[in-house]
Amino acid sequence: MRLPVIAWLIFLAAAVLEVGGDAIVRKGMRGSGVAFMALGFIMLGTYGVVVNLVPWDFSKLLGVYVAIFAVVSVLAGRFIFHEAVPVSTWVGIAIIMVGGLVVQFGHAANT
Repeated sequence: MRLPVIAWLIFLAAAVLEVGGDAIVRKGMRGSGVAFMALGFIMLGTYGVVVNLVPWDFSKLLGVYVAIFAVVSVLAGRFIFHEAVPVSTWVGIAIIMVGGLVVQFGHAANT
């Protein structure tokens, strides 16, 4: 079974909410104040609702989502926060992506 386009879009939206929410909470904790933290909390709560719009078993849902989240997290670190991302991190992301594919498609090998 292939991952439907709508699920990819939901996972992408959830990852943007989770990464963005965490970044805003972090900014609030580092001097921008409680309003930033509150906005980050709202975004993180919204992520929880959005990611669960995909009607899969919980373990499969989060197993696949984690791979998408990992990629979005590292890309945000690199391009939004201008962090240097070492090769070892990219290798780790590749391993996580393979794990997400195993979670998504591994059951087909058992049938």
